[in-house]
Amino acid sequence: MDVNKIRNIAIIAHVDHGKTTLVDKLLHAGHLFKDHEHPGELIMDSNDLERERGITILAKNVSVRYKDYKINVIDTPGHSDFGGEVERVLNMADGCLLLVDAFEGPMPQTRFVLQKALQLGLKPILVINKVDKKNCTPDEVHEQVFELMFSLDATEEQLNFPTFYGSAKQGWMSTDWKTPTTDITALIEGVIEFIPEPKIDVGPTQMMITSLEYSAYIGRVAIGRVQRGTVKQGQQIVLVKRDGKISKTRIKEVYIFEGFDKKKVEQVNAGEICALVGLEGFEIGDTVADVEKPEALKSISIDEPTMSMLFTINNSPFYAKEGKFVTSRHIKERLEKELEKNLALRLGETGSADSFTVFGRGVLHLSVLIETMRREGYELQIGQPQVIFRDIDGVRCEPVEELTIDLPETVAGKAIETVSIRKGEMLNMEPKGDRMILKFLIPSRGIMGLRNYLLNVTAGQAVVTHRFKEYQPYKGEIPGRINGSLIVMEQGEAIAYSLHNLQDRGRFFINPGEAVYEGQVIGEHSRNGDLVINVTKTKKLTNMRASGSDEKMKIAPPLKHTLEEALEYIQADEYVEVTPQSIRLRKIYLNELDRKRNSK
Repeated sequence: MDVNKIRNIAIIAHVDHGKTTLVDKLLHAGHLFKDHEHPGELIMDSNDLERERGITILAKNVSVRYKDYKINVIDTPGHSDFGGEVERVLNMADGCLLLVDAFEGPMPQTRFVLQKALQLGLKPILVINKVDKKNCTPDEVHEQVFELMFSLDATEEQLNFPTFYGSAKQGWMSTDWKTPTTDITALIEGVIEFIPEPKIDVGPTQMMITSLEYSAYIGRVAIGRVQRGTVKQGQQIVLVKRDGKISKTRIKEVYIFEGFDKKKVEQVNAGEICALVGLEGFEIGDTVADVEKPEALKSISIDEPTMSMLFTINNSPFYAKEGKFVTSRHIKERLEKELEKNLALRLGETGSADSFTVFGRGVLHLSVLIETMRREGYELQIGQPQVIFRDIDGVRCEPVEELTIDLPETVAGKAIETVSIRKGEMLNMEPKGDRMILKFLIPSRGIMGLRNYLLNVTAGQAVVTHRFKEYQPYKGEIPGRINGSLIVMEQGEAIAYSLHNLQDRGRFFINPGEAVYEGQVIGEHSRNGDLVINVTKTKKLTNMRASGSDEKMKIAPPLKHTLEEALEYIQADEYVEVTPQSIRLRKIYLNELDRKRNSK
């Protein structure tokens, strides 16, 4: 295909700003589906976890045909915890669509990906979506985006960006938001006009492997963009590793992206994005080069991990009741497989064969991995997340994040007080209607458990987003959770009668009838210090005919933690037990005597 007819474009957007819906509409515009096919919504977020959380985690490729042009659309993750994915993906694009909500404006996470795109010199097109929303302010949002790009040191050419307005949901785009059109043709033609065709260097074959897929049928598949030369089926090539080592291998098959599928071709020219089958021993970041003249492309710099967690085998009394993969060998193999494609992840030894230290970009990054493993049938236990400290010029430094809290004005004071206790430093305070937008700089340690607390204080109305900023000198001690835990005394079934009588001791995390074991944490104590309680005690049968006394039992609904909340909630002497069906909290030492012995 003529390289001038190809456009490689990345989509950058915040969670929920309509990225996936827009891509769906692009695919429909490219007539990818026959009239009788209705593939449903959210074609791009194909991973279950992505649909549930409404975030894009893995970067995916699709292509759209329009007239005689081919537009390769590359989806980028919108969260800074997945920074490793973002940088790889942007390397394949020549331009980007920045998608912003006409009501909310540019959000903190958008900034992270946009900054990377501008640094790589990509040309942006601004799409202001959801202009059909009530009280939206598209013109103000346009100004905000301009200021944001200016603050990110965009070049003059990048600041001269075209803007399209519309509603992806209703399926229209236009250059003026007051005059709706009937389809998104204006945007597609804008992409063809404003995004440059791929830049091509002259010379022998060169292609950077930027992502990989795994297929049980053909094995590992290398995906990337051909920078120069051609890639052919059966071609002998050289893999140049990131450390400069060289190994020879052969390409068995070459595929290009057509819609959602891959189409087998004989050869691919420079500028096109393709998938190669049959390469042996490759890793992300390697260069596919010519045998005669192997030259490596500059490898991708990935942000370093900022947080670590201990992964260990499940050794609770309910071990192996729910999961299929429970041994340390299973866990180790799964983590090693994850390392191949998850570039921001690192694995460390702990001196024990049963546990591993996993380093990642944040609680979200690691919790997505744990949740994926849990759905695949793994059972494991996770220790309290630990921040990674660094020595910079002899000063102990810790990761600091930019925190944005959007919440009702009435509770802003409480939030400011809480963040200040956690060593947060206020940057900005902006009223928006009856809500407040607060911005802070806060150590990563201070964010753990903060979302839980803010949601409780604001009755679920706070929106909390944060992104890694930089390493700064250590800010001092941060007070942890003040309340202790309610701990089970003996294994059995939680009885409603016992829970009812113990309600004044704190809030429970379990329902009556759930199986519990000694040392399990089943609630939060109303005071500081842990309390061991007996929830398996049944009612004595004396005086059982006293009329109506049983009917008065009222038990408050339990507080159920998501995986992230559980990880942020636990103390240093606790684990989160993760199985395919349950998330439980427990003490590391289940027996009370052992706990006392080890606390001395």
